[in-house]
Amino acid sequence: MGGSSALLLGLAWATLAPGGLSVWEVLILACLLVVAPWHGISLANALLGLWLLLTRRDPCAAVLPAVAAPHPAPPHLRTAIAICVRNEDLAQVLPALARLLDGLVATGAGPLFSAWILSDTQDAALAKREAMAMVAFRAQRTDAARIHYRRRSDNTGFKAGNIMEFLDHHAGDHELMLTLDADSEISAAAMLRLLRCMQEDPGLALVQHLTVGRPARAAFPRLFQFGMRAGMRAWATGQAWWQQGEGPYWGHNAIIRIEPFRRHCRLEPLPDGRAILSHDQVEAVRLHAAGWKVMCLPAEDGSLEANPPALPEYLARDRRWGAGNMQYLALLGLPGMTPMGRWQLAQAMLLFLAAPAWMLLLLAAALNTASGHSVSAALLPALLLYGWAGNYASKLAGYLEVLLHPGHAQPYGGRPRFLAGAVAELLFTTLFEPLALFNKALVLAALPLGLKPGWAPQNRAERGVGWGDALRLLWPHTLFGLLLAGLFALAPGALAWALPWVAGLLLGVPFCVLTAAPGFSAWLERHGVAATPEERAG
Repeated sequence: MGGSSALLLGLAWATLAPGGLSVWEVLILACLLVVAPWHGISLANALLGLWLLLTRRDPCAAVLPAVAAPHPAPPHLRTAIAICVRNEDLAQVLPALARLLDGLVATGAGPLFSAWILSDTQDAALAKREAMAMVAFRAQRTDAARIHYRRRSDNTGFKAGNIMEFLDHHAGDHELMLTLDADSEISAAAMLRLLRCMQEDPGLALVQHLTVGRPARAAFPRLFQFGMRAGMRAWATGQAWWQQGEGPYWGHNAIIRIEPFRRHCRLEPLPDGRAILSHDQVEAVRLHAAGWKVMCLPAEDGSLEANPPALPEYLARDRRWGAGNMQYLALLGLPGMTPMGRWQLAQAMLLFLAAPAWMLLLLAAALNTASGHSVSAALLPALLLYGWAGNYASKLAGYLEVLLHPGHAQPYGGRPRFLAGAVAELLFTTLFEPLALFNKALVLAALPLGLKPGWAPQNRAERGVGWGDALRLLWPHTLFGLLLAGLFALAPGALAWALPWVAGLLLGVPFCVLTAAPGFSAWLERHGVAATPEERAG
């Protein structure tokens, strides 16, 4: 990580220094100091993950030995399946639960498990529909005695409070808990694999499963999750190898040992009285500090979630995550954390702190170009390519791994079809990433002004986005893009170099409309562009 960051900074210095540094070039270097750690960790995790994926017969066993125990004991730990909902349509939640329970019954392990719908719905009419849906669901099942519905009268502590209230009052003699969100799903085989890891290693408090996107028809989630899947596989494998027992928790599709979680993960309010929003990583850090292992199983099969159906929902989710992640600033100095735990919190903040640095860097580069300052033309392509490769390193590593491994592209329809999906996704990301970074920068700017997104209900249904709605959402992004394009255009050839970073801002409104358009979405699906193995399997 340090070498990668140093190379980025060294390239930047060599590119900018000839002829002396302007004020704007000093600002560019200062911004690079902020983004270099994220660039470095992205590249390091990607390369390490790619090495493990290509050289190890079982990469998961290389990072989590318990998954490959030679003679695992039959499942015997009592496990609660906890699904948190708030203002959700249970018609979208219960079919996935039914598939999981049916799979567990088919293995003979069904009696070990109970299922709990943990509702934080406050609207009385919605709560009534939830209760009726649960009555109908239980009436159809022979294992109804193991299926439960509990609704809180208030949602103190949001999701973390929901889980802890369940553990305090309803978990009974269960030893483990599987956490699921309303839009996530796990197969019986994947769940039993997690359970066996816990049985093989009593020092494990939590095992987090890698989670990939559910098959999606809409263009935005379809393209987004195709790249996210490739990137997460390489990133998570590399990171799990060096973090070992001090890994992450992403809040769902994970199995948890109840006793240490209940003892160490009861989250008090922040010093200013606010509840912790992004609770999952704080819970992982608490378990690290107590001497328990938190590990990641970087396997894709059997663990799914739904991604935002369109760009507006993605940007809204980023606002929630940004508000939550930046709360970690109040926790970094508290005693009792391990160095790795502090790094985990810092890394979560870097995801957002790097965004305004990138936007300020672009503005400084445009102003530097417009004021007539020249840079090393020989080194500029290398700097831009290295910066681009670092940002997309984990995706590129994931794509390369599938293309190089015999048979890995077959579930995608073969190498040509997989490569076509990768190219389409990279074009999508080139336009999408500047919008996402600018939005993160806006989130950080709004936090001191009182942005309080809380835990708001989410739209999960695919929908179109009108031109007016897209313009109202993205006019700041568009204006910033026009400013950058105008400044870069003042120097011959500069705008061409800047287009990969500016085009997404300029085209944000049509991008938002197109990636939610039913016709474009249907075209991608009809031609199998960015189809996942789960979609192809039907």
